[in-house]
Amino acid sequence: MEKITKGAVLARFGYALSDATRAHILMTLVENPAYPSDLADQLAVSRQSISNHLACLRDCGLVLAIPEGRRTRYELADGKIAHALEDLLSLALAVNPEHQPLKA
Repeated sequence: MEKITKGAVLARFGYALSDATRAHILMTLVENPAYPSDLADQLAVSRQSISNHLACLRDCGLVLAIPEGRRTRYELADGKIAHALEDLLSLALAVNPEHQPLKA
């Protein structure tokens, strides 16, 4: 397996967090592993959308898909991800209150 650079790791993490739904999925998985259907219901997002976001998070290396019979449970790939997310949430960002983020 090819070693990934530190910059690439940060870029993947940033890309994963650049979408609010993916960020919500990650924060949900910090609490407990979950199934796609439960995530869709909890986040009020279609199952197809959740599936696409979970595929992205898998490709970024942030979540693992654990087969359980006919279902697949998702969990964070590493406990350090939960710690990193909590650290990010604790940051006091210097944000211009007039700034309007770009809408996707």
